[in-house]
Amino acid sequence: MINANRKSASKLFVVAIAMFGFGYALVPLYDLLCDITGLNGKSDTVTQQQQPVDFTVDESRTITVEFVTNLNQGMAWDFKPEIAKMQVHPGKAYQTSFFVNNKTMRSMVGQAVPSVAPYAAANHFIKTECFCFTDQLLEAGETMEMPVVFLINPALPEHVKTVTLSYTYFDVSNTADNKMINLKTI
Repeated sequence: MINANRKSASKLFVVAIAMFGFGYALVPLYDLLCDITGLNGKSDTVTQQQQPVDFTVDESRTITVEFVTNLNQGMAWDFKPEIAKMQVHPGKAYQTSFFVNNKTMRSMVGQAVPSVAPYAAANHFIKTECFCFTDQLLEAGETMEMPVVFLINPALPEHVKTVTLSYTYFDVSNTADNKMINLKTI
């Protein structure tokens, strides 16, 4: 009987270790899946260009660009695009704005994480000016208009007719405070 109990306990221990290992391996597997498919807001492929880009404008082609905003859980801000979508010609720069309002009674720092869908468009969507390049500090009750200047590379595959630019705002106030504290001690 004692031998059978030890055998069962050993098996349960091995199963628990295997479950922990599987859970630990899920993070890199999930990141790999997101990199391959472009799912879940992975923005590594969204092109950020600080210098002006010179493309020949393709007047014969029109792409619909949709703007979507999201707030991470616990982010007590209002966040919306100026317009929901616009028609653009590849190679031409366009500007739109997003509006954000801190509804809390305290200062907060937010970080916007962009995502472009479909995945085939991610490398062709170029932002030359964006609030997502830096964290945004909003005082209690403050409202801010944040411009985005973008263009689509004319090399965008022909089958892509609609591109969605999505932003998710995250509260990084604690992280920003820690950075400021660390900078003050140096």
